[in-house]
Amino acid sequence: MLTSLQRLIARVMKLRPVRVFLRYSEKNGPILAGGLSLTALYSVFAGLYVGFALLGLSIESNPNLKDAVVGTLSSSVPGLIDSGNGSGGAINLDALFKSRVLGWSSIIAAAALLVTALSWFASARSAVRAVFDLAPDTTFFLLLKLRDLGLVVAFAAVTVASAAISVFSTSALTSLFDLLHIDNRSAFAKAIGHVIGLVIVLVIDTLVLATLYRVLLAVRIPWQRLLTGSLLGGLALGILKVLGATIVGGAGKNPLLASFAVILGLLVWFGLVCQVILIAATWISVDMADHGQTATATARRQGTIPPGRHPRPRVRPIARLR
Repeated sequence: MLTSLQRLIARVMKLRPVRVFLRYSEKNGPILAGGLSLTALYSVFAGLYVGFALLGLSIESNPNLKDAVVGTLSSSVPGLIDSGNGSGGAINLDALFKSRVLGWSSIIAAAALLVTALSWFASARSAVRAVFDLAPDTTFFLLLKLRDLGLVVAFAAVTVASAAISVFSTSALTSLFDLLHIDNRSAFAKAIGHVIGLVIVLVIDTLVLATLYRVLLAVRIPWQRLLTGSLLGGLALGILKVLGATIVGGAGKNPLLASFAVILGLLVWFGLVCQVILIAATWISVDMADHGQTATATARRQGTIPPGRHPRPRVRPIARLR
């Protein structure tokens, strides 16, 4: 009986998900994710203020784009936007669209966004590289900041692009249903639209995670390993978004926490998102190790050779005999 139990435990310990979580705990993943969640909470408020100050007028002038942007933000960060439907939120939607570019408040918010966003990417780089057992990146710090700034701009562009894709897909799907004489308000049409929306979100999240890991690690990762881990991370983020209202709203059920339930709920949300990011990175690391690959072995800049390949011997030219 004891031997069978030991065999069962040994078999369970060999499973990849178990080894991923063991490695994640070994590398202090929960502590790293907690620090990242605090920085993310700070940066998202400044980012929203600056983003709507720059693009608020153009977004508000297009009702479909406005609804898509608000919907994207509400699904990505539940409890962040108070749209006035009774669900509550940390930021009032009308006040958000009233923010303008000029003014000291916008300058302060832009500075706060720059500092906190760059700090988040720097911390995320250290955390992800720690999961892969990589030494700190020795690239010149100004180049690192420029790379992180590019990621900040890219993430903002992805948010606007995902909203535009949502508007386009909804319009295309409505036209298709009209062509097929299907009622847009039917349960079938709503189900199809919901499924297509989830697939689009999954694709975007997967590509964002893959780009994030690739840029933060600054090493070559086999695409199969990278996409597998990023896809699992995208699926986990999708589940969080579906259950977002329940997760964020759970904090407000405690009467002792009701006064700051929204902020606490957002902190819990960002903590879970950062956990998913680091766990997916750990999965990629363990997957590469199972296939005899390491991040250092696939890095071009370190001059190492991937497994299964052999360097070509250098042949010196023979001096011509006189």
